[in-house]
Amino acid sequence: MASSIALVLGLCLAINMALPTLAAIHTVGDTSGWTIGADYSTWASSLNFKVGDGLVFNYGAGHTVDEVKESDYKSCTTGNSLSTDSSGATTIALKTAGTHYFICAVPGHCKGGMKLAVTVKAKKASAPAMAPSTGKDSPSDDTKDTPTPTTTPTTPTSTTTTSSHTTHASSATGRSPIVALFIVSWISYLVLRLV
Repeated sequence: MASSIALVLGLCLAINMALPTLAAIHTVGDTSGWTIGADYSTWASSLNFKVGDGLVFNYGAGHTVDEVKESDYKSCTTGNSLSTDSSGATTIALKTAGTHYFICAVPGHCKGGMKLAVTVKAKKASAPAMAPSTGKDSPSDDTKDTPTPTTTPTTPTSTTTTSSHTTHASSATGRSPIVALFIVSWISYLVLRLV
């Protein structure tokens, strides 16, 4: 009996490690990192970002990661950053839906391609909050600069949601890994009781 319990606990541990998390960590530029000459528009367009995800910027000395407003992003204007970091490994937690803008504030680098815009989709109501636990936090908590979706009732049984940003569909599921772990554990326990 003790070996059966150990087997079930081991199986539960293995399943818990294998279950995907609901939050994703995206390494900006993949193996290229945060550097001049990369095509961050193409990189970002191939991914789905949602609230709770994180961006990891890896870069060498002589670069920065600055979160900026849209107008500063478009014109590559420095000096008005919402946040800045030059540590070489910057993690930004995407805490709000909307488009977030990042540039390198070193003169000439933004115009050389070191700029990134990511559109973050709101998290599904059934998904638990999962944010990266390390690194720098985004100042995106300040919702005055980031439009948020509005909900307007159209009938007592339905609502219409509008947003001023285009978003991509999220690939995450709404089911909790805890629920899946519980179901698999219970089935494993029942099977082992029959053996």
